[in-house]
Amino acid sequence: MSSKLHHVVANASPPPPSSFYSHAVEADGWLYVTGQLPTNPDDPEAPLVDGIEAQSEMCFTNIHRILKHAGYGLEDTVFIRIFLREFDRDFAGFNTVFVKHFPQDRALPSRTTVGVAALGRQALVEIDLVCFKR
Repeated sequence: MSSKLHHVVANASPPPPSSFYSHAVEADGWLYVTGQLPTNPDDPEAPLVDGIEAQSEMCFTNIHRILKHAGYGLEDTVFIRIFLREFDRDFAGFNTVFVKHFPQDRALPSRTTVGVAALGRQALVEIDLVCFKR
């Protein structure tokens, strides 16, 4: 039997008015977290912070709030996908933030990092992920 729960998280950055989605969808122990931009969840209309490190941290702030609401943690991540607007310039800077959230001394999730031409709100980074727990 398949159970599907759609999660909208009041204290995470809300979807833009033109977008229609849940922050995460859960099905049989799997949690699919929608791509998170570096919007400030406490002031979603505020200008984005500057720099790849600050924007990456803001993405993880949103992700942590969504995971906590759904009863998951980063340790449940099995796959993470990162979209970088300036891949060559920002790959190393993003990794300095990534290792804070996914330390090298524990099992790491599968990962894909993609360079893209543009992201919403002119962001430098967007992150989505898939988690699993029994």
